[in-house]
Amino acid sequence: MRILIVGNGGREHALAWKLRQSPKVKDIFIAPGNGGTALEGTNVPIAVDDLPALVAFAKEQGIDLVVPGPELPLVLGIKDALDLAGIPCFGPNAFAAQLEGSKAFAKYIMEEAGVPTAAFGVFNEFEDAREYVLNVGAPIVVKADGLAAGKGVVVAQTTDEAITALEEIMLKQAFGSSGAHVVIEECLVGEEVSFIAFCDGKTVKPLPSSQDHKAAGEGDTGPNTGGMGAYSPAPALPADRYDEIIDLVMKPVCETLGRKDKPFIGILYAGLMMTAKGPYVLEFNVRFGDPECQPLLMRLHSDLAEVMMACVQGRLAETPLEAKPETTLGVVVAAEGYPGSYPRGMEISGFEEAETVPGVKVFQAGTVLDNGVTRANGGRVLCVTALGATLAEAQKRAYEGVAKIRMDKAYYRRDIGFKGLR
Repeated sequence: MRILIVGNGGREHALAWKLRQSPKVKDIFIAPGNGGTALEGTNVPIAVDDLPALVAFAKEQGIDLVVPGPELPLVLGIKDALDLAGIPCFGPNAFAAQLEGSKAFAKYIMEEAGVPTAAFGVFNEFEDAREYVLNVGAPIVVKADGLAAGKGVVVAQTTDEAITALEEIMLKQAFGSSGAHVVIEECLVGEEVSFIAFCDGKTVKPLPSSQDHKAAGEGDTGPNTGGMGAYSPAPALPADRYDEIIDLVMKPVCETLGRKDKPFIGILYAGLMMTAKGPYVLEFNVRFGDPECQPLLMRLHSDLAEVMMACVQGRLAETPLEAKPETTLGVVVAAEGYPGSYPRGMEISGFEEAETVPGVKVFQAGTVLDNGVTRANGGRVLCVTALGATLAEAQKRAYEGVAKIRMDKAYYRRDIGFKGLR
């Protein structure tokens, strides 16, 4: 098989690394890729949102499967464009991808499917939204409707804070057209977990649970980021509850989309809040989480290429999906200042030394290979990921790996996995 992966993050390095392990895979191309993907395959200088160029490249190269990593190409309709060209794509059509592309769309689908989620209102006028906040009170959650790179959500503790968020999103257009509509919802209390599953339109098969750390600072303080680390499994969602989530959340959503003749194929990721009343869905993503992808793919025992093709061909039911029993944990090494402004161009070394720690793999994210030298080229630079018999062992190994990485102006959280170790 010849595979084209779309994206340039740590998730895409992990996808390339895992797909390369398949005896079915001959060639891997990554568009545009990063310093890490260059070690697993061939980087191609095409932007993730340049659908015509991606489709043309896939045609020219006789690509057997396209694997979009981030949400943007999926929401823009890469699957639909590839369908027209007769090229298989592991990912949902543009309609189904609105589960992530529009928070309001996701809420309406959940309502229709009977999936538990927070009470909400959807607004496109600032005054109406403001009035709703004043009527409902705080704490309350304000979300930009469209894509905002994981940064369009404000959990407001006071009505003033909520109204400031509405001003930023709706009046100052902090997220551009993504904030033309807002979703305002009740604030749920509990523990957040990620539940990520493969879907072929009918069958749903989950990966183990995981937990992301979105806040920039230790103890979950500071601004939200794309994610500063993750581990799997999450004790808040043990394996004996996976079937409950599939029946309560995943299958009803897939069936609702199927009835609309828009079957969901690819990765369905439910961001859940485990509350005293049971699990509630906070949001859906239509692709692997980043950084959850890195620890999850380290645990995946099955052939990823085989599982992805089974989803595309509608035969997931008879395809095994097996995970290793160990725990995995990944620590994101970011550039100082992230998620605000941060420096670029710092030289990075120590990969080989880090990988001498048992069970450690370093996935590259915001990096570029510059004449044989790896340099920082983004906010989240690396994800040092480790496999261990227990969460404590995986955590210890990951931080031992981080200690061996040499990079100026590096920042990382020192408490990844703390909730699972309480």
